[in-house]
Amino acid sequence: MNKLLIVGTVAFDAIETPFGKTDKILGGAGTYIGLSASHFNLESAIVSVVGDDFPQEYLDLLTDRNIDISGLEIVKGGKTFFWSGLYHNDLNSRDTLATELNVLADFQPKVPQKFKTADVVMLGNLHPLVQISVLDQMDVKPKLVVLDTMNFWMDCALPELMEVIKRVDVITINDEEARQLSGEYSLVKAAAKIHAMGPEYVVIKKGEHGALLFHDHKIFFAPALPLEEVFDPTGAGDTFAGGFAGYITQSENISFENMKNAIIYGSNLASFCVERFGTERMVHLEKDEVIARLQQFKSLTQFDIEI
Repeated sequence: MNKLLIVGTVAFDAIETPFGKTDKILGGAGTYIGLSASHFNLESAIVSVVGDDFPQEYLDLLTDRNIDISGLEIVKGGKTFFWSGLYHNDLNSRDTLATELNVLADFQPKVPQKFKTADVVMLGNLHPLVQISVLDQMDVKPKLVVLDTMNFWMDCALPELMEVIKRVDVITINDEEARQLSGEYSLVKAAAKIHAMGPEYVVIKKGEHGALLFHDHKIFFAPALPLEEVFDPTGAGDTFAGGFAGYITQSENISFENMKNAIIYGSNLASFCVERFGTERMVHLEKDEVIARLQQFKSLTQFDIEI
């Protein structure tokens, strides 16, 4: 069975949207990526850190989905990373109300021995130096390294981020971040510039407007499924990344054509994530629901036309 190594935060979130608010709930990029990737036939592990305030039930939730947590450090007397955010009416913009790094501030990642030969490495949103440390610990060069990052690191750790970007095969960022990183407004030009920085494949996420995949001079577009209800977009991008990386790991096919399918699988899983607060929808997601919605994606995008 192929192995997927996931690096990312395991955290507490407190979220407020126009549809309600939560107290501290399970969150973090690593969590969303792991839950998403658990829908594929693979072995996965999360490398992250939490405090001893992190509930056992959350640890059990991860292991129940066959996610290896031997690389999840639990700091005695420490407090888990916490983020709080307020989403505006359009759900596309938000204000960060609180960011408490806590144990994440001194995090030194330790890759489990079993996963130092992982086929695919998914570098979730974390400080670029942490991401570099993980790559340096691999015994064998992974078949594919996927990087997810954000504008925060472009603002405060750009030199380190550029070092990571040189070492990855795929980068996934949103349209605003792609423009910031490249200095180009056109996403086609932006992708070309980012491609020149190192990644062979560039995935630009556009939220409710889908996602774009760029490779060489080829482009693929996947729409987002129109949904009746969107409660909370937190973690949707990470869920997308987990679906993308999970599908590639399971299929053992690293090609542009297969990445088209990975984009669809990622988009499909992300469409569930936004239907409830936090990880709630992903925790209770059933296989038949995933398959049924994949069929909806297929119907949405297929057509016959005479040329």
